[in-house]
Amino acid sequence: MGRAFEFRKARKMKRWAAMSKAFTRIGKDIVMAVKEGGPDPDSNSRLRAVIQNAKSVNMPKDNIERAIKRASDKNQGDYKEVLFEGYGPHGIAILVETATDNNTRTVANIRSYFNKCNGTLGTSGSVEFMFDHTCNFRIQSEGIDIEELELEFIDFGAEEIFQDEDGIIIYAPFESFGAIQKELEDRGIEILSSGFERIPTTTTSLNAEQVADIEKLLEKIEEDDDVQNVYHSMQE
Repeated sequence: MGRAFEFRKARKMKRWAAMSKAFTRIGKDIVMAVKEGGPDPDSNSRLRAVIQNAKSVNMPKDNIERAIKRASDKNQGDYKEVLFEGYGPHGIAILVETATDNNTRTVANIRSYFNKCNGTLGTSGSVEFMFDHTCNFRIQSEGIDIEELELEFIDFGAEEIFQDEDGIIIYAPFESFGAIQKELEDRGIEILSSGFERIPTTTTSLNAEQVADIEKLLEKIEEDDDVQNVYHSMQE
């Protein structure tokens, strides 16, 4: 198994841990998708992907429909995706993906978390290069030969394909998302969920006390309503 498998295994129990937080994140994703490509999922591939993810965390259909309707309202504000980069204590690189309607507030909050936990908020490009930006898809495994699938999807950018209890997982570079999504849909293969992740190219092992320092900072960041995802270079 490759880096993507180990990364996913380590993060699995943490991702979307709180259901209310998951719904909030997806609600913002819906707004951004509708603002970008309209409210019709048939013609908006980004919205289709968000709806799949909403279903994967058992978000009620009524909630999804209401979120799409709200996002279509001219009075609904938009969210801007902003990436923050910095270092936590012990030299651990941290990337923070946010979706915000008030960048001034978000910058102040994220900076305060780093400062309070002996970290440093960096400038654009200071940390991002240390992570591979990837896309991923989860599909049903029933009736699919994973080796054959891997050979066929190499041409569409797939780099790592593996199976776990949730189904078959496809990992590829960020830029391959559209091509793989289209090919899966053209083949009638149901996409259970999809998304993007940033996998550290190298990780750093820490002792228990140092891990606690990093966890304290990560917890503060993840609790912020503007934060969508947090990635780090600490070995898990």
